[in-house]
Amino acid sequence: MEENMDEGQTQKGCSECCIKCLSGIPYASLIATVLLYAGVALFCGCGHEALSGTITILQNYFEVARSPVDALDVFTMIDILKYVIYGVAAAFFVYGILLMVEGFFTTGAIRDLYGDFKITTCGRCVSAWFIMLTYIFMLAWLGVTAFSSLPVFMYFNIWNTCQNTTVLEGTKMCIDLRQFGIVTISEEKKLCSDVEKFQDLCKSSELDLTFHLFVCALAGAGAAVIAMVASVSVLVRNYSRLVAQSLGKYSTRF
Repeated sequence: MEENMDEGQTQKGCSECCIKCLSGIPYASLIATVLLYAGVALFCGCGHEALSGTITILQNYFEVARSPVDALDVFTMIDILKYVIYGVAAAFFVYGILLMVEGFFTTGAIRDLYGDFKITTCGRCVSAWFIMLTYIFMLAWLGVTAFSSLPVFMYFNIWNTCQNTTVLEGTKMCIDLRQFGIVTISEEKKLCSDVEKFQDLCKSSELDLTFHLFVCALAGAGAAVIAMVASVSVLVRNYSRLVAQSLGKYSTRF
C-alpha cells in the first residue's frame, strides 16, 4: 500500500511540475514570435525569388541590359534589395529570439518558479527600450508593406493588359516600362500586342510566378506588421506588470 501511495505521489508531483512548466510559457509572446518568423521568412524568400524573376523578364522579353559602367540602373537596385533582404532575415532572426527571451523573463510565472525577486531599474529600462525598438520596427514594416505593394501594382497592370488583349481582339495594347520608372524616359523599352514577344510574355510562367511571389511577399510583410503590433502590446503589458511588481503588487503572466 505504501508503494502505491508513493507511486501516486510521484505521478502527482510530475503532473504538477508539468503544469507549472507549461504555465511559465508566455503564449502571447510565443505566438507573436512565430508570426514574426513566418512573415519575415515569407517576405524574404518570396521577395528574393520575385526579384530574380523580374531580372529574367527584363532581360528575356524587354531586352534591358545591364549598364557597362557603375551606374544606378534597375539591376543594381535589385541587387541592393537582395542584400537588404539578407540583412532583414538575419537581423529579425536574432530579434525574434530576443523578444522571446524578454517574454520569458518578464512573465510573472518566473517569480513562482524561482521565488520573489526585485525588479531593478536596469530591468525596467531594458523593457522600455524593447518597447521603443519594437515600435520603430513596426513603423518600418509598415513602410516595407507599402513599398511591397508597388511591384504588385505593376505586375497586376501587366497581367491586366495581357487579359485585355484576349478580350479586345484587334486592339493594340502596349506595356511601356517607362510608366513604371524602371527605365529612363530616353529609353524606349515597350512591348505591344502585335509583337510576338508580347504574346510569349503573357503566356510565360515567369510572369505568373513572379506576380504571385510578390503577392506572397506583400502578405509576409503584412504578417510581420501584425506580429510587431502584437509584440508591442505584449511588451507594454509586461512592462506595466514589471512596474507593478516593483511596487510590491502581484504580477500575472501574459
